[in-house]
Amino acid sequence: MTSCCSATPRPQNRASEGHAALGSLPVAIIGGGPVGLAAAAHLLERGLEPVILEAGPSVGTAPLAWGHVPMFSPWRYNIDRAAQALLERHCWMAPDADGFPTGRELADDYLAPLAALPEIAGRLRLNTRVTGVVRQRVGKVRDAGREDQPFEVRFQADGREGRLLARAVIVAIGTWGSPSPAGASGMPAVGEREAAERIRHGMPDVLGADHGRYAGKRVLVVGSGHSAVGTLIDLARLAEQAPGTAVLWAARGADLTRAYGGGAADQLPERGALGQRLRRLVEAGAVELLAPFAVDEVRRGTGGSLQVKGLEGRTVAADEMVVATGLRPDLGILGEVRLDLDPALECPRVLAPLIDPNLHSCGTVRPHGAFELQQPDSGLFLAGMASYGRAPTFLLATGHEQVRSIAAFLAGDLEAARRVELDLPETGVCSSSRVLPGAADVVSSCCAPAAPPVACCSSRPEQELVKETTCCGTNTARATVPSEPAE
Repeated sequence: MTSCCSATPRPQNRASEGHAALGSLPVAIIGGGPVGLAAAAHLLERGLEPVILEAGPSVGTAPLAWGHVPMFSPWRYNIDRAAQALLERHCWMAPDADGFPTGRELADDYLAPLAALPEIAGRLRLNTRVTGVVRQRVGKVRDAGREDQPFEVRFQADGREGRLLARAVIVAIGTWGSPSPAGASGMPAVGEREAAERIRHGMPDVLGADHGRYAGKRVLVVGSGHSAVGTLIDLARLAEQAPGTAVLWAARGADLTRAYGGGAADQLPERGALGQRLRRLVEAGAVELLAPFAVDEVRRGTGGSLQVKGLEGRTVAADEMVVATGLRPDLGILGEVRLDLDPALECPRVLAPLIDPNLHSCGTVRPHGAFELQQPDSGLFLAGMASYGRAPTFLLATGHEQVRSIAAFLAGDLEAARRVELDLPETGVCSSSRVLPGAADVVSSCCAPAAPPVACCSSRPEQELVKETTCCGTNTARATVPSEPAE
């Protein structure tokens, strides 16, 4: 990996080159989530033709899967500008910009109305699972005439195989369906697969649909990101309602600064308060903290209970496990196209130095778009959560900015593709201010000066360059956009 302050390679706009017939083909968008639908809105705004391929029976299948969970970012950060303009042309009333939607509200009140618009509905194919993407006639190896050929997107729908020819492909498949295992080494812990019926990933609805599964049980939560934090808080509430419920928290590291968050320094108050609630629960003994605890083995105990052993040698008993150790991309459908991915993060190589958690702890990410996301096969882009690979610093508004830039790029507007039109709130947590648990509740940001939150959908012609020394080690001027740490 290179320094985060090094110059970013600038690929040329090759979208308009090649066979003239390419211009008559649509842009294939794989994934009908918030970023995929926003991509369609931006392409339509640019006069380009999108086709959205969604594997699920509806749009927004990921937000629906965590539909009970309130988002800590308000509506203003979760509605794409082009999508909102399209909706408002059909008399849609936007929710309160300062309200905090749940996953289901995001899907029902925003994504579903967007998908129902005539401009989108006719271009949306549900229950269509993409099985592969290729460059027609040339495969993966051949160079000659490569960029003259369209992409061929293969899919399964109604039990039959089909294909779609496209001038470009935007892969916005997300990562929700590919959770990381409990095993600290990246593979499932020994015995983890065999104990699958006692293990849930993500954020189960412990206060609602899953109440019976966890009430009165000894529950071990593995992870230290926002999904783990939210689940721990809900389980502590469940313990107040259901006697016998015990909550254990296995965190791989001893430094919990990121988990506890920036408190009052976080410009998203709900996000800042989340970690502080957990800190208070740990201090009160409502949540038993095991840190460091790196899961190595999961064995079955008496009555089907779990015996979970850490690399440190300690073993704890639990009736149920909730694993919230992050997400990873599944890019198997791209096996026959040319990719340039970072070997560690599995994200576009040019993007990796900007989001690598080994280099960045404060969640500050330089604005980026088409030039960082384009792959060696010209016209192929990763966007949304899939573009971040295993990095835990993604906000939905970042995906909106990505696809705005990609749409401009495909339309030949390179100036707009390079332009920064995004501003996000600081987390209040940064590397130079990291403290061990029990230290000051409020930490300051090292990566950018404090600034009031600005709506992500507002127009910003160019963001001010910020001089930095603390995060990159060199005195380099670069634009920065704060983002959030997740798992």
